[in-house]
Amino acid sequence: MEDIEQLKKELEDKTRQAEERLDQLKYLQADFDNFRKWNAKEKDAITAMANERLIHDLLVILDDFERALPSLEQEKNKEGMQMVYKKLLKILAGYGLEPIECVGKKFDPNSHEAICREQCGEETNTILEDLGKGYRLKSKVIRPSKVKIAEQVTGEKGD
Repeated sequence: MEDIEQLKKELEDKTRQAEERLDQLKYLQADFDNFRKWNAKEKDAITAMANERLIHDLLVILDDFERALPSLEQEKNKEGMQMVYKKLLKILAGYGLEPIECVGKKFDPNSHEAICREQCGEETNTILEDLGKGYRLKSKVIRPSKVKIAEQVTGEKGD
């Protein structure tokens, strides 16, 4: 009878130990899954940051194309240059780059940089001219637009 009682105690002890080990294993597995997810997010964040830096550096080339294309009116290579420019735009758009459209819209300090003001009949803080193209990369402004904004003309004369 004592042997049976001792075996029952040992069985309960071993069962409790097995349940504890199973719980530890479940926690360990959950921790590993969380680590894997965190690692994937970290990798995506590093890739996104690297892409952003590269695209930001390539914007200089886009600007050069935009300045050069109008001066190539009589050149034979104009069509080829336009094709290269469009292809570059398409590739960058595939990564999420989009120009900030601003003329006629309200000035937003998050997307625009006011370079100058002009007195006119337009509503105050309306963007009159885009002086330097701005870009967003997946909804993040990586270069704000440089703009000229309106300042309403008042009837008063100044000094």
